[in-house]
Amino acid sequence: MTTPAPKPQTARERIAKLRAAFLEQLPARIDKARSLLEQITTEPESQTIKAELHRLLHSLKGTGRSFGFRELGLAASLGEALLAKLIEAPTGRHHADWLGELSRCLAELETTTATLCRQGGSGIEDDPGFCLPVSAEPDGLAGDEKRRRLVYLCDDEPLVLEQLACQLGCFGYETESFTEPAMLYAAALRRQPDAVVMDINFPQGEQAGTDALEALKGQTSRPVRSIFLSSRDDFAARLAAVKAGGEAYFRKPAQALSLVAALDELTGQHEPEPYRILIVDDEPDIGDYHSIILQEAGMITRRVSDAKEVLEVLKEFNPDMVLMDMYMPCCDGRDLAQVIRQVPNYVGLPIVYLSSETDRSKQFTAMRGIGAEGFLTKPVVPGELVAAVAIRAERMRTLRSLMARDSLTGLFSHTTTTQLLETAINSARRERATLCFAMLDIDHFKSVNDRYGHPVGDQVIQAMARVLQQRLRNSDIVGRYGGEEFAVVLRNVDTKQAARLLDGLREDFAKIDFHSAAGDFSCTFSAGIASFPEHDSMESIREAADRALYQAKRGGRNQVAID
Repeated sequence: MTTPAPKPQTARERIAKLRAAFLEQLPARIDKARSLLEQITTEPESQTIKAELHRLLHSLKGTGRSFGFRELGLAASLGEALLAKLIEAPTGRHHADWLGELSRCLAELETTTATLCRQGGSGIEDDPGFCLPVSAEPDGLAGDEKRRRLVYLCDDEPLVLEQLACQLGCFGYETESFTEPAMLYAAALRRQPDAVVMDINFPQGEQAGTDALEALKGQTSRPVRSIFLSSRDDFAARLAAVKAGGEAYFRKPAQALSLVAALDELTGQHEPEPYRILIVDDEPDIGDYHSIILQEAGMITRRVSDAKEVLEVLKEFNPDMVLMDMYMPCCDGRDLAQVIRQVPNYVGLPIVYLSSETDRSKQFTAMRGIGAEGFLTKPVVPGELVAAVAIRAERMRTLRSLMARDSLTGLFSHTTTTQLLETAINSARRERATLCFAMLDIDHFKSVNDRYGHPVGDQVIQAMARVLQQRLRNSDIVGRYGGEEFAVVLRNVDTKQAARLLDGLREDFAKIDFHSAAGDFSCTFSAGIASFPEHDSMESIREAADRALYQAKRGGRNQVAID
């Protein structure tokens, strides 16, 4: 009999487990605080012991409040404030009084700890403001494979439907065609498409197309995203399209590339990569707590509790933002931020402090000079944490994209593609996986520019980019290597699989129709493939793919060659 797999824990269950672990460790931490206070009594001038006790109470304050142990957090906060006075004035007439107050504060912490442990933490306050943000619904993609988006086409001209279906299929769309609006209406009630492309005029009426979509409003589980494609260009037709919910309008004959761009926008073909957040906190429990909150919001997190590991993790994890505690055993947050900033690759990396430090002057001092993005005070409301992180990570993602991507196609630039290839090879080497690198070149592209003009040539390059983006997996890397040349990194495939994949793309790309004043035409491309581990460095795999591409060109073009 097969044992069923254990049910994954919910975020609330994981947080409850962290709370329980914190409570279990709490008595030992209070004992440690008492021991440190006794050492301070016998060695009143030891700033090291005072600093260690200050860090311990600071940690108890932030973690206690974050986990909902309000009384514990208040007592630890009072103790932290008394320690700050002792650190700033090691000797003086108030020294003995402060030590006495600190001793009473620790006694209160001991009492609170005993009560919490006896109750098992059941008395914590459930602040409605601290509810977890709702995680995004899965989009139905299996692994990193892209689901083919379903588009319904409706036109009373079968030839137009056939051409549209063929062109959209080349870009990875699944299509169903209808010659009457009533047929589309009935089909949409049975299976709702991701988008509809339809005419306005039909034999059934001058606005039969818009009437059908108007009738669908409220009849489907979600709004029907629609594009109108019509020979009409009058205001009445455009207004009817807008009222029916049309989000784009094209006059016949429409450029396939323009139509695909609009469909991409409507159907969300380009799934955004989750934000990658590095959390640096010497308290594993609270670091995990913040990780869970961000993970529930769809982000990828990595937690580091030892500051000495940060640079290595930055290089491997490549985060969009760093969320950092202020006080850690080996260094404070400001020093660690300066260490990060001194590495050229991380000069612009957003750093946000997440600490229980409430002194505004200390917060500003921590941010000044190293260009920190902000300061969040523990305990932070989950929704506010998610919003603060997302805003800053998105800004970083946008800046990186502007620097790393080709302006015409939106693909990775030559330099970025090369860097990502090297990273992919290193990853494949660690995981003992396979990898293929392919170079693709549009055939006779110079003659396209010479005959049809550079603007039309740009359309060909954009079409090639869209085919690669739409048809390859999210885990694959696609870059514009320069001019009419492209590069693709295919993970976990061998050369035969890569050749079959690129051959299918090659055949479909050849079916795309391009329009110009000098006439309609189509294009082809050639490709060369090399693989890892047969070629175990970036330079060798790149040279091998280039040789294979030359072989394909010399063999007559419009083909795929393997090194």
